[in-house]
Amino acid sequence: MMLARAIHFDESDMNVFHSPARTGEWCISGGFEFSNWSESDLAGKARQAFTNGWLGVETFGRVTFVAVTQIEPVELETLKHALAQHFVDIYGAPSAEEAMGVAEHEIMQMADMCSGQPPNTLMTVTRILTESGVKESYRTIEPRDAGLDQFAIHGSLDDGHDH
Repeated sequence: MMLARAIHFDESDMNVFHSPARTGEWCISGGFEFSNWSESDLAGKARQAFTNGWLGVETFGRVTFVAVTQIEPVELETLKHALAQHFVDIYGAPSAEEAMGVAEHEIMQMADMCSGQPPNTLMTVTRILTESGVKESYRTIEPRDAGLDQFAIHGSLDDGHDH
């Protein structure tokens, strides 16, 4: 199964998000965070997270770009449990067990977006607030740089070089 990991080309995410995702962590859309937002919530770094941020499912920080790569079953299970616990801790779900269905749905929605994409395909998200709620759109960018191959396989660009 394919999913997506956070990728950074520079330090900009460290400056534009309140809580940036860690390079290499698994990500989902995370649009549920904004379901009750109004125009008054969209200011500064919160606006940037709303407009262009994927949600890391380890730090629950945001990232601008993700890269499609294969996820192993054991990693997928860990991700489901982490997201379900996040729903308990942050959104008041009664238990992780009861939140598991929603967590699985969110992860499978991301897996569906990644399905059929070549490994290392980059993805971006754009959200707008409409009268009927949050509307998300996605963009894919095909891999061109051989250096991206190293990221997706090994899950890290943190090698001390500037990218």
